[in-house]
Amino acid sequence: MRLPPQLDADHAIVIGPRSAVAIGVVRDEPEIAGHWVRARKAAHSRRIVDRRQERAHVLIDTYGRVATDLRVSLTDRCNLRCTYCMPEEGLQWLAKPDLLTDDEVVRLVDIAVRMLGIEEVRFTGGEPLLRPGLVGIVERVAALTPRPQMSLTTNGIGLKRTATALSAAGLDRVNVSLDTLRPGVFKALTRRDRHKDVLEGLQAARKGGLTPVKVNSVLMPGLNDDEAPDLLAWAMRHGYELRFIEQMPLDAQHGWTREGMVTADDILASLRSRFDLAPERANERGSAPAERWLVDGGPHRVGVIASVTRPFCAACDRTRLTADGQIRACLFSTKETDLRAALRSNAPDEEIAGIWRLAMWGKKAGSGLDDPTFLQPERSMSAIGG
Repeated sequence: MRLPPQLDADHAIVIGPRSAVAIGVVRDEPEIAGHWVRARKAAHSRRIVDRRQERAHVLIDTYGRVATDLRVSLTDRCNLRCTYCMPEEGLQWLAKPDLLTDDEVVRLVDIAVRMLGIEEVRFTGGEPLLRPGLVGIVERVAALTPRPQMSLTTNGIGLKRTATALSAAGLDRVNVSLDTLRPGVFKALTRRDRHKDVLEGLQAARKGGLTPVKVNSVLMPGLNDDEAPDLLAWAMRHGYELRFIEQMPLDAQHGWTREGMVTADDILASLRSRFDLAPERANERGSAPAERWLVDGGPHRVGVIASVTRPFCAACDRTRLTADGQIRACLFSTKETDLRAALRSNAPDEEIAGIWRLAMWGKKAGSGLDDPTFLQPERSMSAIGG
């Protein structure tokens, strides 16, 4: 902090950080000492104002976590029926009037990046490739200032047809869900015979420059829990980044149990039966959810997302927008904050940003999965957005 103009080196030899004047202010010059006290109080007030202004431009919670990663669900519909996500039949879809329009999605993303400090946007679902206006949404978000990083989480079935257009529109990369290399197991897990389509979609994403192409895999007991080493060998051969994800309590049937889950430790033990794994340095992980491991000394890596057994809540930097315009502070939250109503009542951007900030301010310390009173969200993963 600069000295007041009247206080030069002759008057102030040592200035303490907490005292107005520690030593050296001439005792018979009370005006100078008073000026220094007033200056320090003014500087302190400015710092408080600066901190409040900083908070006004970010999504911060009471634990000091700042959300910079926005997950935008574009639809709750999907062309697969994965057993750990959706029932085979009978799931009630959101009504079309309840869904955010393309214009509403882009406006909310603009508010997030321009007023709330969002740096990365991931489009999810359901299956986001089923959204008719997806390419246009990506193109419009790519034109925002500041421009966020953009990625897409998909089952990959439509990528062969859309990868080139999405890349040209400005999409940076994709995450593709693939749990097995065996077509028969794929059909059992997804209740659809589309394994070949996913493999072709992965190839199209890589050729289209949507890199790094990441593959997300969930292992299920008795179905594909023996495939971890094969999946990793296949991913390294094709240049994909593989991440295993513990099954989470977000299935529509509410049938998840901890005892019926393949854990991160189970996955690592299986991988170590064939590969040497060395943990990546913690500071290279940042707020990323995956524990990352160098495979056989590198350069290939594998990630393990231990959402249940080793949750990463303390470093969480995410905020979620559902396809019907609800803000969720946490994937496992049972509470939502409605932005759609504000949008459709012609609320100004500042008001919408304020509602969003308040929703994130109340974010809980953790997911509560270890709490005996934990309640699974009513929405399934397809309705929340991954």
